Amino acid sequence: MAIAYLDGGYLPLAEARVSVLDRGFLFGDGVYEVIPVRDGRPCLLERHLERLRASLREIEIDCEVDSGQWREVLGRLIEAHDYRRKSLYVQVTRGVSRRAHWVDTGAPPTVFAMCDEVAERDYGAGLAAIVCEDIRWRRCHIKAITLLPNVLLRRRAARAGADEAILLREERVTEGAASNVFAVNDGIVRTPGKDGTILPGIARDVLVEALHRDGRECRESGISLPQLQTAEEIWLTSSTMQVAPVVRLDGCPVGGGRPGALWRAALELYRRHERRLSAGDD
Repeated sequence: MAIAYLDGGYLPLAEARVSVLDRGFLFGDGVYEVIPVRDGRPCLLERHLERLRASLREIEIDCEVDSGQWREVLGRLIEAHDYRRKSLYVQVTRGVSRRAHWVDTGAPPTVFAMCDEVAERDYGAGLAAIVCEDIRWRRCHIKAITLLPNVLLRRRAARAGADEAILLREERVTEGAASNVFAVNDGIVRTPGKDGTILPGIARDVLVEALHRDGRECRESGISLPQLQTAEEIWLTSSTMQVAPVVRLDGCPVGGGRPGALWRAALELYRRHERRLSAGDD
């Protein structure tokens, strides 16, 4: 039976309830994290918790759950679920209040966590993507629960027979609807910088570090639409899929229309660096 953590206690996930006056329900007033589980442990937990704390600071929510408490909660959720592949979902909202755009609730935040099963998928064959206008808000560095634009963009991609939407703002790549983007042109790897228009992805940062550690050039700079369209390789990163190659963009082949050799090397570097970081996170 699936269980969840809600406001200090554990209960069956199917029985977890929050008030209809919760600001997460009424306004999407909250933030979240998705943490992959590898070898029975939350992967890169401190990085995810620091990003959660950063998001909470940005939207001015005080949450008194510390790293030790999170480790206890998440560890119990991992042990309670025997999924072959799993991830952890954490959400904190401003809590319950009357319905007003801004109100000091005077109440504690709503804190929720669950363990989720991750679908098995081999990304080795490559993904398809389409290019879309970035219709999201301007503070994308906050991992907010208000994901309607992302949902609509993923829906548009699915209708086009694609896996992901790669987003453009003023003819420059920002990120994917649920991923960060890398492009390879003339052997040089590029990914958009962390200027507030993208979520500072944990997997993105791990890959950048892994490439630099191996002495490979990776520029945190803009990717123009022409650079994306003529890229030899395009990669997507997220904590659950790690590094995945894009082999079709808007129906056209990327590079040779199959995963490139540099992607294979990058994936191995990523996995090695992630294991190294996770070992130091215990």
